[in-house]
Amino acid sequence: MIAFKHVLCPVDFSDTSARALTYATAFAAWYEAQLTVLHVATTFNEPLAVEEAPRAPYPGSRDDVIARLRRSIEQAGATALDARPLAQEGRASELIVNCAAAMKADLLVMGTHGLSGFHRMLLGSVTEKVVRTATCPLLTVPPAVPATTPRPILFKKILCPIDYSPSALKALEYALELGRQANGCVTVLHVLEYMDPEESLEPSVFDPCREAALESRRRRQHLIDHARERLRTQLGGESRTWCEIEEVVAINRAYKEILQRAAAWDADLIVMGAQGSGGIELMLYGSNTHHVVRAATCPVLTVRA
Repeated sequence: MIAFKHVLCPVDFSDTSARALTYATAFAAWYEAQLTVLHVATTFNEPLAVEEAPRAPYPGSRDDVIARLRRSIEQAGATALDARPLAQEGRASELIVNCAAAMKADLLVMGTHGLSGFHRMLLGSVTEKVVRTATCPLLTVPPAVPATTPRPILFKKILCPIDYSPSALKALEYALELGRQANGCVTVLHVLEYMDPEESLEPSVFDPCREAALESRRRRQHLIDHARERLRTQLGGESRTWCEIEEVVAINRAYKEILQRAAAWDADLIVMGAQGSGGIELMLYGSNTHHVVRAATCPVLTVRA
């Protein structure tokens, strides 16, 4: 059974990080976990660079930052949880990952958009770097989620893309457990990226290459059937008493299918592996996980093996 005992929520006092803190608070309350709220400043007692400065005046001293963190904790309704404010100085992405490891945090919760005001997460942003390097599960919260979040958070509609990589299989464990805790539905999605979604399934009788087209169709159908059977086998031993499980095989670019299906279904959560099936240690720019975290309109939980 999944149980989060220590939740770490880095904030930069932006609107999106405030939304992330409401999710972190709800998780900590539901699991009776320790909640630490972290702010990383480039340096204390000095103003930030113009491009990094928030809209509100930036508190210069560590004590000022701690005071502001306490106000954020109070606004998120986390005072009763005895949430711990923490202010550190240095490079944000490195300190967040190191703090999570040192605290043995079970969950990181972050907003995907910071104080820059851009409408999408930029390459090189703090969140993107943490997605690539954090060893514990990371919940990213986009600006599209409501400013206030009901407590407890129960994810009724969970989308879990799977490519059978170790990270994806670990993400499936999280998705099914969260779905069972909410008595919800988990859609397990496998996407065939190497096939043309526009390819005709029924060749014309006037096609001079009809036999070749029919053979191509048979091969295509065989791959689809094989993918469905593999998905059924993977989920065959899962109990469906407390959680509805839907198996879906689709043909598309994986990240496009994930985003489109999550939006059409109005999913509450996407759970996916932070590394793909290529076995690369660090998630590469352009990977499906990167695209989904950057563009999803619902929270995304990324999990490593």
